[in-house]
Amino acid sequence: MTPPQRQRRSPAPEPPPQPAQEGEGKVKNPERMYVVAGPDGERAELDLVTLIVARAADPPPSASPEQAALLRLCAAPLSVAELSAYLHLPFSAMGVLLTEMLTAELVQARAPIVRKARSDRSLLEAVMNGLQRL
Repeated sequence: MTPPQRQRRSPAPEPPPQPAQEGEGKVKNPERMYVVAGPDGERAELDLVTLIVARAADPPPSASPEQAALLRLCAAPLSVAELSAYLHLPFSAMGVLLTEMLTAELVQARAPIVRKARSDRSLLEAVMNGLQRL
């Protein structure tokens, strides 16, 4: 007894292109799902310690889920590294997301708070006096 043989299906022929109907104009290109950079290809100058603060309390209705989560987190200033860790996104993706949000003026970028390189003399004298009293 021989096993049944499967018949191969030939690929279906492609339908001919439809002519453009009146009022339709030219054929449209498919919409891109996400734009990596703006029209000029520039990105914001961000590093891991740049502080990000939301400008609005609530995200706009047109915001993506990542943007809405970022806006909720940024009620208080957070660094790009912290945001990247909380949202489980790599720094490169955060850079793209933050650039888009900065151009839309949804968030504000601030320079990190830099501590003085030298300690305050009065603080050092107070510590020294306290140690001498011991």
